[in-house]
Amino acid sequence: MPGLPGRAKREARKANPEGRMSLVDHLLEFRQRLVKSALALAVCSVIGWFLYDFVYGHLTAPLEKVASERGVDADKVALNFAGLTAAFSNRINLSIWVGLILASPIILYQAWAYLVPALTQKEKKVSMAFVGATVPLFLIGCAFGFWVLPRAVEILLEFTPINAYNLPEAALYFRFVTRLILVFGVTWMMPVALVGMIFAGLIPGNSLLKQWRPAVVVIFIISAVVTPTPDPVTMFFMAAPLVVLYFIAAGIGVWIGRRRAKAEPDWAKLPDDQASAL
Repeated sequence: MPGLPGRAKREARKANPEGRMSLVDHLLEFRQRLVKSALALAVCSVIGWFLYDFVYGHLTAPLEKVASERGVDADKVALNFAGLTAAFSNRINLSIWVGLILASPIILYQAWAYLVPALTQKEKKVSMAFVGATVPLFLIGCAFGFWVLPRAVEILLEFTPINAYNLPEAALYFRFVTRLILVFGVTWMMPVALVGMIFAGLIPGNSLLKQWRPAVVVIFIISAVVTPTPDPVTMFFMAAPLVVLYFIAAGIGVWIGRRRAKAEPDWAKLPDDQASAL
């Protein structure tokens, strides 16, 4: 019955079980996934436009808190929109930033779906698990960055003299806070990348656990570089969860390594200078 839904796709998979595609097919597939990602970003950015007042209020709350704690008028610690078009441009930029966070699950899925034809059924399931872990880690990292944001802003504003005004330019302020939140979101995806390299065989399963000391040092160095504030508190808030996530990835790597060792035949475990029974 040719009219059954999904029959054509099942027959196509049977005729091409390895999912081989020509260069033109790869380019068309890439364009399709790119268009879907762009549409998702556009729709989510429209949602971000309507959420602007809500997001603006939460991102500028640290400024109001500092003004209240110092007992000064709110206009002495406030944003400055330089130019007639600054407020409009800021709303567009912030809407796109919100749209990027909201559309991140769809964008990551489209990236995964583009790689699916080149993977086996087992690899598809594993890669889907990676996507399922990446999305919540990215969102949790962004949420953690939002939680750290007030402390970072307060530390920077503490350098302002008591009798001075602090009127940061709105574009620079939102560039700072959005970068801070996105940096936390991206860095929290580090364990997935490490486990992915172990699963792909690029690094041994127990290498992460063996190299944990230099890895911790590198994590603190990276945290000090990418955090936009010079204080050690913000660096620690970024580095501490990353260290925990690193050890979780190291534990998963050891587990993968042990499973692979059990699956290896006996002759593969012999030293290079010893002949096997084969």
